[in-house]
Amino acid sequence: MYKTHTCGELRQTDAGQTVTLAGWVHRRRDHGDLIFIDLRDRFGLVQLVADPETSPKAHAALGQVRSEWVLQVVGEVRSRPAEMVNPHLATGEIEVVATAVTVLNQSETPPFLINKEEPVDENTRLKYRYLDLRTPRMQRNLTLRHQVIKFIRDYLDEHGFLEIETPILFKTTPEGARDYLVPSRVHPGMVYALPQSPQQLKQLLMVAGIERYFQIARCFRDEDQRGDRQPEFTQLDIEMSFVQREDVMDLIEDMYTKMIPVVTPHKRFLRTPWPRLTYQEAMDRFGKDNPDIRFGLELVDITDLAKGSGFSVFAGAVEQGGHVRGINVKGQGGYSRKQLDALTDYVRQHGAKGLAYIIVEESGELRSPITKFFSEDETKAILERMAAEPGDLLLFVADKPAVVYDTLGRLRVHLAEELSLGDPDVLGFCWVIDFPFAFWDEEEKRWDPSHHLFTSPLPEDKALIDTAPERMRGAQYDLVLNNNEVAGGSIRIHDQALQAKVFSLIGLEKEVAEQRFGHMLEAFQFGAPPHGGIASGLDRLVMLLADESNIREVIAFPKNQNARDVMADAPSPADAGQYKDLHIKLDLPEEKK
Repeated sequence: MYKTHTCGELRQTDAGQTVTLAGWVHRRRDHGDLIFIDLRDRFGLVQLVADPETSPKAHAALGQVRSEWVLQVVGEVRSRPAEMVNPHLATGEIEVVATAVTVLNQSETPPFLINKEEPVDENTRLKYRYLDLRTPRMQRNLTLRHQVIKFIRDYLDEHGFLEIETPILFKTTPEGARDYLVPSRVHPGMVYALPQSPQQLKQLLMVAGIERYFQIARCFRDEDQRGDRQPEFTQLDIEMSFVQREDVMDLIEDMYTKMIPVVTPHKRFLRTPWPRLTYQEAMDRFGKDNPDIRFGLELVDITDLAKGSGFSVFAGAVEQGGHVRGINVKGQGGYSRKQLDALTDYVRQHGAKGLAYIIVEESGELRSPITKFFSEDETKAILERMAAEPGDLLLFVADKPAVVYDTLGRLRVHLAEELSLGDPDVLGFCWVIDFPFAFWDEEEKRWDPSHHLFTSPLPEDKALIDTAPERMRGAQYDLVLNNNEVAGGSIRIHDQALQAKVFSLIGLEKEVAEQRFGHMLEAFQFGAPPHGGIASGLDRLVMLLADESNIREVIAFPKNQNARDVMADAPSPADAGQYKDLHIKLDLPEEKK
């Protein structure tokens, strides 16, 4: 070994020892007679000091080094004088007096500072990712990711789960996003697909009698990128036999409530046990099925009060089957006209025609362009429904239900960010259940499953598939944290007759079902147990625990916003011979030729 100790482990109890350290030059300070070096490795920092009188060779060597050079240093640990102790450093009570220095490697000047956090263009960071990963921030994030995954593995092992890998090369099947395809050389014209999830394979493992399976699974989806997406990502994949919905939810809740105090002790739960909201309750209260429950600003339905009112915008929306809902922004009656115009522009960007408002002045007087259209009784009823008090700002959207939910759901999150209402150290976990089993596709004239084809209806709703599919609820469940879905799962269909009815409901012809899912349908003939599971997006979960806003910050080597690896310059063209081996002829867009 090049070192006897790490740079982060030495303490006052080690004073007097001769140690050998190795790491990178984090910072260098030349005081003429004395040279100070902060030496860094993954485990921390330690201060080195070189004195020309006691060790001229070490002093001369450290006089030549620069940032990010790799050194091996031999020296004696000594206590710092009381006035020189650094309380912000774990090793701040000691320093190492260098007696021998070996330069293991030199470094060019890095394209950005590693020893100081400062704004750096993301593509520059990703191009030199191996340098970016040296920064304390990225080292913390990768350490947290490791700790989360290790806790999960240990927990599930203790609860009787087997970790089983499933194939990366599999069959292309529609799962909501485009597949990444891998052409086969051995089978010309045929392709494998990279898995969007191990959904089918984990269900087959239940047929195989595994009973409790998990995998830290790599998944691939060819979809447009955003801050919480990557072309390849990691999910915790779990499947269990002989379970009901509550069993799966209880397992995940127990695991995460035990894990988070260990890996992020500064975080605290908003409440435990975690609240359970029906899909409809989540939509009615928060405008979305992945709500942030850390703050109020909940939606209030005034549709019945707006119906037949003198305000044609509200009344007309109700007549056409729409909703009128509002948000009470408590204590923000001082918003200026410019701020209100900005909020109006915001909801228009997301599909609303406009944003109505009523400001309740501290005096109790109302300031609004719409109150003149309401009678005194109508106004009073709206204020009571909105729980309005002096100093409040009331905001309203009237439109189709989907538009009202979406725009107000976005607006409450936007306002919370503006007003700093969501404490990042508070974790507002909640479960969302009782989703509609399927949604009607007016264009295709068929039902679309809200989860996936193998999700079971709730036991009490199964009979509705023949008479009222619009009233069916799925046996699915989403885990939500601070405006983000971090896990989703369901109880699966294990009965062939019910599966056939679901295929028929969504318009999937028998021949197509056999072609796509024949291996599963055949397996289900051999005694498939009742089973269910859940998949949790680990990148997104770690992102939230690390207080990052982008999952690229918790992945070692991510793709950029355009799904490119700018470090390795991928994707890149293959050689002509490789295309020939795969029987591929390119038909590129004109600008790419």
